[in-house]
Amino acid sequence: MSRLVIVVEKPSDWGSYYPSDNVVSATDYLKDTAPASTDERVQVINLCRSYKYLGVGYYVSLLAEARGHRVIPSVRTINDLRRRSLYGLDIGDLNQRLSKFLPGGGTDTTSFGLLVYFGQTGHAPLAEIARQVFEAFPCPILKIEFERQRIWQIAAIKPTGLQTLDDAQEDAFASALDAFSRKIWRKPRARKSFRYDIAMLHDPNEALPPSNKRALRHFVEAGKALGIEVDPITRNDYSRLAEYDGLFIRETTSLDNHTYRFAHRAEREGMVVIDDPVSILRCTNKIYLNDLLRARKLPTPRTEVVFRDNDAQLAALGESLGYPLVLKIPDGSFSRGVVKVGNEEALRAAAAELFGQSALLIAQEFMYTEYDWRIGVLNGQALYACQYFMSRGHWQIYDHASGSTKGVPRSGGFKTLPVRDAPSDVVKLALKATAAIGDGLYGVDIKADGKRVAIIEVNDNPSIDAGVEDAYLGEDLYRRIMGEFLRRLERKRLGISD
Repeated sequence: MSRLVIVVEKPSDWGSYYPSDNVVSATDYLKDTAPASTDERVQVINLCRSYKYLGVGYYVSLLAEARGHRVIPSVRTINDLRRRSLYGLDIGDLNQRLSKFLPGGGTDTTSFGLLVYFGQTGHAPLAEIARQVFEAFPCPILKIEFERQRIWQIAAIKPTGLQTLDDAQEDAFASALDAFSRKIWRKPRARKSFRYDIAMLHDPNEALPPSNKRALRHFVEAGKALGIEVDPITRNDYSRLAEYDGLFIRETTSLDNHTYRFAHRAEREGMVVIDDPVSILRCTNKIYLNDLLRARKLPTPRTEVVFRDNDAQLAALGESLGYPLVLKIPDGSFSRGVVKVGNEEALRAAAAELFGQSALLIAQEFMYTEYDWRIGVLNGQALYACQYFMSRGHWQIYDHASGSTKGVPRSGGFKTLPVRDAPSDVVKLALKATAAIGDGLYGVDIKADGKRVAIIEVNDNPSIDAGVEDAYLGEDLYRRIMGEFLRRLERKRLGISD
C-alpha cells in the first residue's frame, strides 16, 4: 500500500492549486508522531520554502528519513546542493553538452537561469541536461544558472520554493507534479498483494544485453511465485527508484554511465541491489581487477599494465609475455576492445588505437583454449556452469570483425552443465575470485588448458539468457536469484545484517 504526502511550509503556498488530502503543512508533518504502518510505503515531496541547515524544510526531510519515508529532496541532496565543490564534480560531463544548445559567440548573453520541475523544463534543447541534473540532485524545483566566459558552464544549481513562481511557472510546476506523482503511483497495486517490489533495469535497445527478453519474463514470473513484483524499468525511470524495495540491473554496467548512478542511489536509499556499486567498481575495470586478484595470489594469465608513451615497455612485452599476446582496454565487454597481436609492429599499431580510449592498457599472454568456462556465482555459491566456445575461425567467443546480424556479432556455441560436472579446480577458483569481490551475482571466466587454470575476468553483470545459462536448471535458475533477493529483503526488514 502506498501513500503520497506533499509537505508545504505554509498552507498559502498551495493556494494556487486544488485542495488535496495529500497536502499537509510542515508543522503538522513534524508534529505527527504516530508510528507508520509497516504495510504502508510513504513518499514525501518536501515543498518547503527553504532547505537551509536546521531550518523547517531541512527537518522535514530529516524526520521523513528517520520515519522510513522516501523523501525528495533527501538530506544528502540538500547537503550536496549546499556544496558547490561537490556538485561541480558531479556535473562536469554536462558542461561539455552546453555548447550545442546555448547561445554562442556574437551574442551579448553571458548568463541565464533555467527552472526545472521534477526534471522537466519547457526549454526543449536543454531537456536532457535538466533530466540529468535532476537525477544527480533529486529536488522538486531547481534553478540551474548558466554563465559564459570563454565557454558556457553551469554556474550554480539551487533549490527554489513554490512561493517564487509566477502564474506561468505555477502551471508548469503543476503539470510536472501531476506527471511525477502519477508516474510514481500510476500502477494500481496488484490484485494479488506482493510483499516486495523490485525494479529490473534494462535497455530494450541494447544489442548485447545481459538477459534476453524471454529471460526477463522468467525473472518476472519467478518473482511473482515468491510474492515479489518485478517491474522492468529503463534509464528514464531514475526518479522512480524510491518506489521500490530492490534494484536488479540487467543492463551492461559501466562506471561512467547511468547503471552505476542507479546502483549508487539505490544503495543510498537502503534498497537491496544487484549489481551493487562496489561490485561494479571492482569488476568493470580490468586494471583494478588484475591488482585485486594478484594481491590475493589467484592465478591469471601473465599480465602487465601498459602505460602510454612508454616505447621501451612496449618493445619488452614480446619477451616478457611472448607472441601472440592480447591487448585490452580496461573496461571492454563482450570481447570489445580486445586485440590479439602477433608481432611488435602489430602491437604498436593496436596500442596506438586503444590508447585513444584509455591512458592505461592491459597486456596478457595468449592462452589458447577451445572454450572458456563461465561459472555463475551468487552469494558465494556456484549457480551454473557453462562452456562458451570460440566463434568459428576466430580466437574469441564474439567476433566483431566479421560482421553482425541485427547489430549482434557472430559468436561460438555453448554447453551448459550441472555445476557438479564442471572440474572442481575451476569451480573452486571461481569461488575464490568472487570472495575477493563481494556477495553479489557474478560470472567468472576461466581458461583451463590442461596444464593450469587461470582467471580471465570476473563479470558483475553476467549473461543469463533463456536457452543458454538456464539450459540445465531451467526455471529454477530464476527462482534461485529471486529467492536470494527475498532472503535479503526479509533480513533487511528484520534489521539483520549479513
